[in-house]
Amino acid sequence: MTGLVREVVVGQAVLPVELTPDAITLLRFGAVTRNAHRIHYDTEFARSEGLDGPVVMAQLHGCLFHRAAAEFAGEGGRVREVAWRNRAPAYVGDRLVVTGTVQSVDVSSGAVTLDLVERCGAGGVVCCRGRAVVIPG
Repeated sequence: MTGLVREVVVGQAVLPVELTPDAITLLRFGAVTRNAHRIHYDTEFARSEGLDGPVVMAQLHGCLFHRAAAEFAGEGGRVREVAWRNRAPAYVGDRLVVTGTVQSVDVSSGAVTLDLVERCGAGGVVCCRGRAVVIPG
């Protein structure tokens, strides 16, 4: 067990991670992840599918959850697990903010479970909920 684990307490805040993806961000992320679905880059197609416009990929939400967990784990720490469930679409230009709290601390293993939530847009709609398990460094 590291010394940092003793300082981590249930209810402790996870510092926010923010991103406002633009069309180029989605295009590049789609290329890197080999996700060429038209709902992520074609406005008219996305609208024909009942969306307001191109939507953020689920995997990009996961990357933000992972970033929040990794930053909480700190240097020398590691992320053991990340899981999330999309709740509402996020669109190009929406400000995405991942926040969270420490849900539990396993003193014997040093594992810290984080409860994470991602809000999007001006109204702060919950677009994803999830959790991560980290070993702080």
